[in-house]
Amino acid sequence: MNILSNLLNQPVQSTQSKRQRRGIEIKSQREIEIMRQAAKIVATVLKEISELVQPGMTTADLDAYAEKRIREMGAKPTFKGYQGFPASICASINDEVVHGIPNPKKVIRNGDVLKVDTGAFYQGFNGDSCITIAVGKVKQDAAKLIRVAEEALYKGIEQVKAGNYLMDIAGAIEDHVKANGFNVVEEFTGHGVGRNLHEEPSVFNFRTREMPNVKLIAGMTLAIEPILNAGSKHTRILPDRWTAVTVDGSLSAQFEHTVLVTETGYEILTDRSKV
Repeated sequence: MNILSNLLNQPVQSTQSKRQRRGIEIKSQREIEIMRQAAKIVATVLKEISELVQPGMTTADLDAYAEKRIREMGAKPTFKGYQGFPASICASINDEVVHGIPNPKKVIRNGDVLKVDTGAFYQGFNGDSCITIAVGKVKQDAAKLIRVAEEALYKGIEQVKAGNYLMDIAGAIEDHVKANGFNVVEEFTGHGVGRNLHEEPSVFNFRTREMPNVKLIAGMTLAIEPILNAGSKHTRILPDRWTAVTVDGSLSAQFEHTVLVTETGYEILTDRSKV
């Protein structure tokens, strides 16, 4: 799940004594192992949804499936009830950017660009990930947007290792997006993830001086999640107070992984190829 960087990013509330860097929790080996399990649950659900979604289903169908599977695997849906959000997934279609609320009346159609974002809370820790699904046969420009969004995620992840900085991630994402003629949505950011869904630091997808350029150290866990629009980078919020849409009706795509910083690089905890 994305966050409005100036609204929803919540400080860590843990009362336990933990190693921190500028308020950023550094996970222990025990905590990392639990996060691997939480993230595996998320990856499993998203992989299954990507395989079962088809035209004619509703976003409520996907939400019910996700909640059922998350609970079957011994976890709780992180999103359900978070800040009042009513569902277990965010399901955003076409010009819907993020935080789309599942609805039994919202039918998924051939050619749709469908974003599915979900999280699982397992033994005190969260996993968080998002995929964009090309439903049936999509137009060429939509297919390119989806491809570049996923590539941008991995360009950012490639910059993750102890000793690098958050702006290394942001710059790699921004450069790839711009080189392909798309725009990075700036109203929403990635974030730290762990005991809380949203922890420090904010993980920007574009270069900025708004936040400190934090140095990465092993044990940090980050939700990296570039969001791309085919047109304007700007969004507006619908009357439901959750769903963000593009201001010009252009398509939007997003991918997200929960990533562990290691001494030599990174580990993608929500890797769907490993479930």
